[in-house]
Amino acid sequence: MCNCAHHLGFSRRSLLKTAAILAAAGPLRVAAARAQAAGVPAEEGLKRLMEGNARYVANAPNVRDYSARRAASVAGQAPFAAILSCADSRVIPELAFDQGQGDLFVVRLAGNFVQDDGLASLEYAVRFLGTRLVMVLGHSNCGAVDAAIKVIKDNAELPGHLPDLINSIKPAVEVARKAEGGDLLARAIAENVRVNADRVRGSHPILSQAATSEGLKVVGGVYELATGKVELLA
Repeated sequence: MCNCAHHLGFSRRSLLKTAAILAAAGPLRVAAARAQAAGVPAEEGLKRLMEGNARYVANAPNVRDYSARRAASVAGQAPFAAILSCADSRVIPELAFDQGQGDLFVVRLAGNFVQDDGLASLEYAVRFLGTRLVMVLGHSNCGAVDAAIKVIKDNAELPGHLPDLINSIKPAVEVARKAEGGDLLARAIAENVRVNADRVRGSHPILSQAATSEGLKVVGGVYELATGKVELLA
Protein backbone atom coordinates (compact mmCIF):
# COMPACT_ATOMS: atom_id res chain seq x y z
CA MET A 1 0.00 0.00 0.00
CA CYS A 2 1.24 3.51 -0.86
CA ASN A 3 2.47 5.66 2.01
CA CYS A 4 0.68 8.83 0.91
CA ALA A 5 2.33 11.15 3.45
CA HIS A 6 5.76 9.92 2.33
CA HIS A 7 4.78 10.14 -1.35
CA LEU A 8 3.69 13.77 -0.91
CA GLY A 9 6.92 14.68 0.82
CA PHE A 10 5.49 14.84 4.36
CA SER A 11 6.63 12.99 7.45
CA ARG A 12 5.07 12.59 10.86
CA ARG A 13 7.81 14.83 12.26
CA SER A 14 7.11 17.60 9.73
CA LEU A 15 3.36 17.41 10.37
CA LEU A 16 3.91 17.73 14.13
CA LYS A 17 6.29 20.62 13.56
CA THR A 18 3.72 22.41 11.39
CA ALA A 19 1.02 21.88 13.99
CA ALA A 20 3.28 23.29 16.69
CA ILE A 21 4.01 26.38 14.60
CA LEU A 22 0.31 26.99 13.99
CA ALA A 23 -0.47 26.55 17.68
CA ALA A 24 2.25 29.01 18.62
CA ALA A 25 0.96 31.51 16.07
CA GLY A 26 -2.44 31.71 17.81
CA PRO A 27 -1.25 33.88 20.73
CA LEU A 28 0.73 36.01 18.29
CA ARG A 29 -2.39 36.69 16.25
CA VAL A 30 -4.26 37.60 19.43
CA ALA A 31 -1.41 39.92 20.46
CA ALA A 32 -1.50 41.50 17.01
CA ALA A 33 -5.25 42.04 17.37
CA ARG A 34 -4.72 43.77 20.71
CA ALA A 35 -2.01 45.95 19.21
CA GLN A 36 -4.35 46.87 16.36
CA ALA A 37 -7.12 47.90 18.78
CA ALA A 38 -4.69 49.80 20.99
CA GLY A 39 -3.54 51.60 17.84
CA VAL A 40 -6.99 53.20 17.45
CA PRO A 41 -7.06 56.28 19.71
CA ALA A 42 -10.34 57.17 21.35
CA GLU A 43 -10.95 60.22 19.16
CA GLU A 44 -10.39 58.19 16.00
CA GLY A 45 -12.72 55.50 17.31
CA LEU A 46 -15.41 58.09 18.04
CA LYS A 47 -14.99 59.50 14.54
CA ARG A 48 -15.50 56.01 13.09
CA LEU A 49 -18.66 55.54 15.14
CA MET A 50 -20.23 58.84 14.14
CA GLU A 51 -19.32 58.47 10.47
CA GLY A 52 -20.87 55.01 10.56
CA ASN A 53 -23.99 56.40 12.20
CA ALA A 54 -24.26 59.00 9.45
CA ARG A 55 -24.15 56.22 6.86
CA TYR A 56 -26.83 54.31 8.78
CA VAL A 57 -29.11 57.35 8.96
CA ALA A 58 -28.63 57.91 5.22
CA ASN A 59 -29.40 54.22 4.56
CA ALA A 60 -26.02 53.91 2.81
CA PRO A 61 -24.07 51.30 4.83
CA ASN A 62 -20.74 49.92 3.71
CA VAL A 63 -20.84 46.69 1.71
CA ARG A 64 -19.18 43.88 3.68
CA ASP A 65 -18.00 40.35 3.01
CA TYR A 66 -19.26 38.71 6.20
CA SER A 67 -17.79 35.32 5.38
CA ALA A 68 -14.28 36.70 4.96
CA ARG A 69 -14.57 38.87 8.06
CA ARG A 70 -15.86 35.94 10.09
CA ALA A 71 -12.94 33.76 9.04
CA ALA A 72 -10.41 36.53 9.71
CA SER A 73 -11.70 37.07 13.25
CA VAL A 74 -11.39 33.46 14.42
CA ALA A 75 -7.93 33.96 15.93
CA GLY A 76 -8.87 36.96 18.06
CA GLN A 77 -10.81 40.18 18.37
CA ALA A 78 -9.72 43.81 18.32
CA PRO A 79 -12.80 45.99 18.94
CA PHE A 80 -11.98 49.69 18.67
CA ALA A 81 -14.98 50.66 20.83
CA ALA A 82 -17.09 49.18 23.62
CA ILE A 83 -20.78 50.02 23.83
CA LEU A 84 -22.93 49.77 26.95
CA SER A 85 -26.37 49.72 25.33
CA CYS A 86 -29.96 49.15 26.29
CA ALA A 87 -31.26 45.67 25.48
CA ASP A 88 -34.18 47.18 23.52
CA SER A 89 -34.66 45.11 20.36
CA ARG A 90 -34.91 48.27 18.24
CA VAL A 91 -31.40 49.41 19.16
CA ILE A 92 -28.63 47.40 17.48
CA PRO A 93 -25.23 49.07 17.92
CA GLU A 94 -23.52 47.23 15.06
CA LEU A 95 -26.20 48.48 12.68
CA ALA A 96 -26.57 51.94 14.22
CA PHE A 97 -22.84 52.59 13.77
CA ASP A 98 -22.46 50.55 10.55
CA GLN A 99 -19.70 48.32 11.91
CA GLY A 100 -18.77 44.72 11.15
CA GLN A 101 -17.82 41.64 13.14
CA GLY A 102 -15.13 42.32 15.69
CA ASP A 103 -15.37 46.12 15.56
CA LEU A 104 -17.55 46.66 18.65
CA PHE A 105 -17.57 45.04 22.08
CA VAL A 106 -21.21 45.33 23.11
CA VAL A 107 -22.68 44.96 26.61
CA ARG A 108 -26.49 45.12 26.65
CA LEU A 109 -28.84 45.55 29.58
CA ALA A 110 -32.33 47.03 29.83
CA GLY A 111 -31.82 50.62 30.94
CA ASN A 112 -28.12 50.68 29.93
CA PHE A 113 -26.95 51.07 33.52
CA VAL A 114 -23.72 49.92 35.12
CA GLN A 115 -23.61 46.82 37.30
CA ASP A 116 -20.77 44.53 38.35
CA ASP A 117 -20.97 42.05 35.47
CA GLY A 118 -21.21 44.82 32.92
CA LEU A 119 -18.24 46.61 34.46
CA ALA A 120 -16.22 43.40 34.36
CA SER A 121 -17.03 43.02 30.68
CA LEU A 122 -15.90 46.58 29.94
CA GLU A 123 -12.76 46.02 32.00
CA TYR A 124 -12.00 42.97 29.87
CA ALA A 125 -12.33 45.01 26.67
CA VAL A 126 -10.08 47.76 27.98
CA ARG A 127 -7.44 45.69 29.74
CA PHE A 128 -7.15 42.66 27.48
CA LEU A 129 -8.43 43.81 24.09
CA GLY A 130 -6.90 47.28 24.07
CA THR A 131 -10.18 49.13 23.54
CA ARG A 132 -9.81 52.86 24.14
CA LEU A 133 -13.35 54.12 23.67
CA VAL A 134 -16.45 53.30 25.72
CA MET A 135 -19.88 54.69 24.87
CA VAL A 136 -22.94 54.47 27.12
CA LEU A 137 -25.83 54.46 24.67
CA GLY A 138 -29.38 55.27 25.70
CA HIS A 139 -32.34 55.71 23.37
CA SER A 140 -35.56 57.66 23.03
CA ASN A 141 -38.77 56.27 24.53
CA CYS A 142 -36.82 53.91 26.79
CA GLY A 143 -39.31 51.61 28.53
CA ALA A 144 -37.01 50.91 31.48
CA VAL A 145 -36.56 54.61 32.25
CA ASP A 146 -40.29 55.23 31.74
CA ALA A 147 -41.05 52.45 34.22
CA ALA A 148 -38.73 54.06 36.77
CA ILE A 149 -40.62 57.34 36.35
CA LYS A 150 -43.95 55.60 36.93
CA VAL A 151 -42.63 53.86 40.05
CA ILE A 152 -41.47 57.18 41.49
CA LYS A 153 -44.43 59.34 40.46
CA ASP A 154 -47.31 56.85 40.68
CA ASN A 155 -45.97 54.24 43.12
CA ALA A 156 -46.38 51.61 40.41
CA GLU A 157 -45.55 48.08 41.50
CA LEU A 158 -43.59 45.72 39.25
CA PRO A 159 -43.29 41.92 39.43
CA GLY A 160 -40.30 39.61 39.68
CA HIS A 161 -36.81 41.11 39.53
CA LEU A 162 -37.96 44.28 37.77
CA PRO A 163 -37.83 46.38 40.97
CA ASP A 164 -34.07 45.66 41.21
CA LEU A 165 -33.58 46.94 37.68
CA ILE A 166 -35.67 50.05 38.34
CA ASN A 167 -33.76 50.83 41.54
CA SER A 168 -30.61 51.20 39.43
CA ILE A 169 -32.27 53.80 37.22
CA LYS A 170 -34.15 55.79 39.88
CA PRO A 171 -31.22 58.06 40.91
CA ALA A 172 -31.01 59.48 37.39
CA VAL A 173 -34.78 60.02 37.31
CA GLU A 174 -34.65 61.89 40.61
CA VAL A 175 -32.01 64.24 39.21
CA ALA A 176 -34.01 64.76 36.02
CA ARG A 177 -37.15 65.63 38.00
CA LYS A 178 -35.34 68.57 39.60
CA ALA A 179 -34.39 70.05 36.23
CA GLU A 180 -36.64 72.36 34.26
CA GLY A 181 -37.79 72.36 30.66
CA GLY A 182 -38.44 69.62 28.17
CA ASP A 183 -40.01 66.23 28.55
CA LEU A 184 -39.26 64.37 31.79
CA LEU A 185 -38.71 61.08 30.01
CA ALA A 186 -36.21 62.62 27.60
CA ARG A 187 -34.41 64.39 30.46
CA ALA A 188 -34.27 61.19 32.50
CA ILE A 189 -32.94 59.16 29.54
CA ALA A 190 -30.12 61.66 29.02
CA GLU A 191 -29.35 61.89 32.73
CA ASN A 192 -29.26 58.09 33.01
CA VAL A 193 -26.63 58.04 30.26
CA ARG A 194 -24.57 60.74 31.98
CA VAL A 195 -24.76 59.06 35.39
CA ASN A 196 -23.60 55.74 34.03
CA ALA A 197 -20.86 57.23 31.88
CA ASP A 198 -19.52 58.81 35.07
CA ARG A 199 -19.71 55.45 36.83
CA VAL A 200 -17.75 53.77 34.07
CA ARG A 201 -15.17 56.57 34.00
CA GLY A 202 -14.66 56.41 37.77
CA SER A 203 -14.73 52.63 38.23
CA HIS A 204 -11.66 51.65 40.25
CA PRO A 205 -9.05 50.46 39.52
CA ILE A 206 -9.00 49.41 35.85
CA LEU A 207 -11.25 51.89 34.08
CA SER A 208 -10.40 54.94 36.18
CA GLN A 209 -6.70 54.31 35.66
CA ALA A 210 -7.17 53.81 31.92
CA ALA A 211 -9.17 57.04 31.74
CA THR A 212 -6.48 58.93 33.65
CA SER A 213 -3.30 57.65 32.07
CA GLU A 214 -3.98 55.23 29.21
CA GLY A 215 -6.07 57.28 26.77
CA LEU A 216 -9.45 55.75 27.58
CA LYS A 217 -12.38 58.03 26.68
CA VAL A 218 -15.91 57.44 27.99
CA VAL A 219 -18.76 59.20 26.20
CA GLY A 220 -22.54 59.15 26.29
CA GLY A 221 -25.04 59.17 23.47
CA VAL A 222 -28.78 58.86 22.85
CA TYR A 223 -30.16 56.96 19.87
CA GLU A 224 -33.31 58.43 18.32
CA LEU A 225 -35.63 55.58 17.38
CA ALA A 226 -37.44 57.53 14.66
CA THR A 227 -34.35 58.59 12.72
CA GLY A 228 -31.56 56.28 13.86
CA LYS A 229 -29.34 59.25 14.66
CA VAL A 230 -27.09 59.18 17.73
CA GLU A 231 -26.66 62.48 19.56
CA LEU A 232 -23.59 62.79 21.75
CA LEU A 233 -24.15 64.25 25.21
CA ALA A 234 -21.96 66.92 26.75
